[in-house]
Amino acid sequence: MKKQFKAESQRLLDLMINSIYTNKEIFLREIISNASDAIDKMCYLALTDKSVGMSRSDFGITLTIDKENRTLTVSDNGIGMNEEELERNLGTIAFSGSREFSAELEKSGFGTKASAAGGAAAEEAGENISAGAENTEAAESDASPVDIIGQFGVGFYSAFMVADKVEVVTRRYGEDKAWKWVSEGAGGYDIEPAERDGQGTDVIMHIRQDGEEADEYSQYTREYTIYGLVKKYSDYVRFPIRMLMPHSRVKEGSDPEKPEYEEVYEYEVINSMVPLWQRRKSEVKDEEYEQFYRQSFFDDKAPLETMTVSVEGMVSYDALMFIPEKAPERYYSEEYTGGLRLYSSGVLIMDKCKELLPDYFNFVKGIVDSHDLSLNISRELLQHDRQLKLISKNLEKKIRSRLEDMLKNDREKYEKFYNSFGRQLKYCALDNYGRYKDELQDFLMFYSSTEKKLVTLAEYVERMKDDQEYIYYASGDSLDAVDKMPQTEILKDKGIEILYFTDSADSFIADIFREYKEKKFMSAIDGDFDVDGKKDEDVTELFKDTFEFMKETLGDKVDEVKATTKLKSHPVCLSSGDGMTFEMEKYFKAVNPELGMKAKRILELNTEHPAFLALEKARTEDAERAKKMCEVLFNQALLIAGLPIDDPSGYTDTVTSLF
Repeated sequence: MKKQFKAESQRLLDLMINSIYTNKEIFLREIISNASDAIDKMCYLALTDKSVGMSRSDFGITLTIDKENRTLTVSDNGIGMNEEELERNLGTIAFSGSREFSAELEKSGFGTKASAAGGAAAEEAGENISAGAENTEAAESDASPVDIIGQFGVGFYSAFMVADKVEVVTRRYGEDKAWKWVSEGAGGYDIEPAERDGQGTDVIMHIRQDGEEADEYSQYTREYTIYGLVKKYSDYVRFPIRMLMPHSRVKEGSDPEKPEYEEVYEYEVINSMVPLWQRRKSEVKDEEYEQFYRQSFFDDKAPLETMTVSVEGMVSYDALMFIPEKAPERYYSEEYTGGLRLYSSGVLIMDKCKELLPDYFNFVKGIVDSHDLSLNISRELLQHDRQLKLISKNLEKKIRSRLEDMLKNDREKYEKFYNSFGRQLKYCALDNYGRYKDELQDFLMFYSSTEKKLVTLAEYVERMKDDQEYIYYASGDSLDAVDKMPQTEILKDKGIEILYFTDSADSFIADIFREYKEKKFMSAIDGDFDVDGKKDEDVTELFKDTFEFMKETLGDKVDEVKATTKLKSHPVCLSSGDGMTFEMEKYFKAVNPELGMKAKRILELNTEHPAFLALEKARTEDAERAKKMCEVLFNQALLIAGLPIDDPSGYTDTVTSLF
């Protein structure tokens, strides 16, 4: 007689199958995790009952594919179930035997960190099955926790996402009888006596026929699909997962010169079992870290830096992180998604967990593995973010410390890193009006006019002259363009260091930062500062009539015409004054031209230059010629500033007419 689920209508089962899990392939992770839990329970029994006589090497999980009958079977030799447990565990949706077992462990004093050494025999033989990673922030421990993955009792039912019928054949350790549970979904289930050699459980999934989508379900009857899912989600389940895998070999008796091949199947362990991050750092070679990074994150270059973290405390976790040498493709695009891989007890939960890293460190790749995470019912998301925030805060400190050490002790490596990811640090330092300015400003670098290399703001301030008030900077399209700007000439002659802002983000640094270590930023191009005690306004007053003539001639092309003391050998320059700079204008024109953002045009002239003296003379002797000279000087200023000329052809005609 078919039995009905106790508190569980078809709507509830449909909800679990269609809503709780967002990805069909998750089913194999859940079934394998249940098998691992069952073996964990057997390990615990072996630890407390020496008559069990089993060692770690005796345990394992086997996957079997029957293409003809479209079945996928997951078998284990764990604790198994009797009829009562089968009824309780599978007859009631959302009842978790693993959760019940965890509670028993807590009461017994083992807790979630009880050793799962796989029985007294393994313990006596001195087997170290945990192979824990070196603890860089806490004392090392060889104890391996009994990590019970299933906490909600619904993972098993994810099998119905890909199977229209599920059979469970199981035998409890220490009992002679085996039992079989069969269900085709919400319609109910049957339990009947069965046969099985030894304790353990077989979950036999009858894979659905394909619907409108080709290969939708048939893919789960192929070895390499299943192999890929195990490597993706269950590679670090600490018991061996075996499966028959196809291999080619030379047929016996075939001609050695023209060998014939045949396909044979052999059992292979297809999971790694012990994660690299759980091994002691002293036992892992640099080559192993490099190989793991290349294979896991598909990079053809070795990582620039490798960081390991192992913490025991309010939230216990292991982490293995890498700083790449080069930014990946599309890194600076909206398509890029950062985040670390998140594991719970070696089982992949999220491929990219953004919450583990602040945005400004989203270039870091790696994994975090913790058995303390609060997962939701489908183990796809986190119910609470308290643990995540603690982990994220600690990881940020670790990354920050490594970057600081690199900057101080390995400048060449840091500059290599900065060339790849410096723009990300700048963007994030400027984001939200400098919300993270204090966290990131010491990592930023700019080219120095005096050092001829990248320098930090701290290094600039440390070298400032005693009487120097400002941090001088100059913005432009390239280092060469900035270096040739006429406004920088006098500062250079005085030996004053200038920072070259050549990145699109640099133009906003001074406006957002305002100052660094109580030293204000001053533009060498647009700033209004005194040179040799001369003030621009005093000189402007002396030639007031000429400047008014120029303003009248140029009209709306300029906002102001005035004298400047910043120029030495050049006659003219263009500045934008306070507010938007020319570099900002270029940036907004490129990303959002419809805004029509435009900086002021302030024409500044060197009143001691022969060109200005010639203009001054022409103003009183030949006004038409003087007007042409005004146009030429203005267009020259536009060219120097890297701004377009409205009428290049007209400009050249005006120049030639002056000869």
